[in-house]
Amino acid sequence: MSIFWIYFMLFVSAFLECLCSSTTNNSDVKLLLVSFDGFRASYLELYAFPNLQKMITSGTLVKHVNNVFVTKTFPNHYSIVTGRFAESHGVVANTMYDTATNKSFSTFEDKDPFWWNEATPIWVTNQQQGHKSGGAMWPGTDVFIHNTTPSYYLNYNYSTPFSKRVDHIIEWFTNSTGPINFGTLYWEEPDSTGHRSGPDSKELKNKLKEVDNNIGYLIDQLQKTGLWNTVNIIITSDHGMAQCSDKKVIQLDNCIGRGNYTRVTNSPVAAILPLSDVNYVYKLLSNCDTHMKVYLKEDIPDRFHYKHNKRIQPILLVADEGWTIVQNGSITQLGDHGYDNALPSMHPLLVAYGPVFKRGYKINSINNIDIYPLMCRVLGLKEEPNNGTFGNVRCLLASESCVGLPDVIGIVIGSLMILITVLCLLILLKKRATPRRAFARLQLQDDDDDDPLID
Repeated sequence: MSIFWIYFMLFVSAFLECLCSSTTNNSDVKLLLVSFDGFRASYLELYAFPNLQKMITSGTLVKHVNNVFVTKTFPNHYSIVTGRFAESHGVVANTMYDTATNKSFSTFEDKDPFWWNEATPIWVTNQQQGHKSGGAMWPGTDVFIHNTTPSYYLNYNYSTPFSKRVDHIIEWFTNSTGPINFGTLYWEEPDSTGHRSGPDSKELKNKLKEVDNNIGYLIDQLQKTGLWNTVNIIITSDHGMAQCSDKKVIQLDNCIGRGNYTRVTNSPVAAILPLSDVNYVYKLLSNCDTHMKVYLKEDIPDRFHYKHNKRIQPILLVADEGWTIVQNGSITQLGDHGYDNALPSMHPLLVAYGPVFKRGYKINSINNIDIYPLMCRVLGLKEEPNNGTFGNVRCLLASESCVGLPDVIGIVIGSLMILITVLCLLILLKKRATPRRAFARLQLQDDDDDDPLID
């Protein structure tokens, strides 16, 4: 039995070593992270995307990415590059207010490091560990976070064409004196069109064609510069888009006077700062509309991971999918996001292409906070503290095994059963052979008894 257990433990040890080993050489690895804002996962069914499909066929597709709450642009872009929930990285909305400092944050007033320094984005970590980063208008890349910006970055300018942003990225990757190994690239579409016309509109479908043409331009420029087969690319988004209607409007003025509160964020998740008694404001809002959930900060569902930060206001309003919260009047847009992050309409997709990623591989879903440890593994970086789990995304890498812990346990148990069965068969065969040997000894004993007669 001792020999059996020795062989078995050697087998398990070798199996686990093979499972956990990685052969990725990170010394020369390049990675480009691209976000097409508001690219809903189901858009892949609305348009053929010939250029994106080239990457999917030769790379990896994640059909649904579970984003963080709230499903807005700034919180989710920062979650992707920090691996943290919004309550952990501090960028809790597109607009914020800090009561202690009387500071305000918006998409137009976003360069104060105060709002970003609760976490460390991957481009800062990359530079701290001896590399160069580049940021083409990804939220936060033009801010001195922990006194650091990427080596190369562009100040945000909506009017800068996607092609110009790509040209800068190519220049940074090929810079002869200090090339980057990690870059981020952001574009506002199809989010802008989705807001204006709705995700089910003809205008949106036409915009998806433009998105794919931009992907084609990126591919062409990478091929022309010889980077296509050396740069690893992750294309994803921050959130999806839901269809709205002027018939689905919640008017707060019908429920509460404006002198009772300040609305820090707008629809469909409205952060409310009461100016009078919190419970009084909460009671009025709770009876306002059945299509809107009202939470005291301490009662926000744990699954949102959205209550443990001082920038989250005392009362939170969450509209049902497709509904819009206004103080009074109608709506001006036919699409929106920010809703419950469990809704499929809020989920983007992810496509990964390059030498480190599997070819022709598809997986149903991951969390967007898991993208951070994936990128750190690709670049060989030591992770900052984060909420992500590398085990959820390891299957995307060509050098990693896709066998999960339940599979490992099953294989080990199965192997143990086989070895035990073989051992039992050997013991059984040995026992079957034993009577013949016993009979032979008995005959010898009988012969011994006859010896005195011979004498």
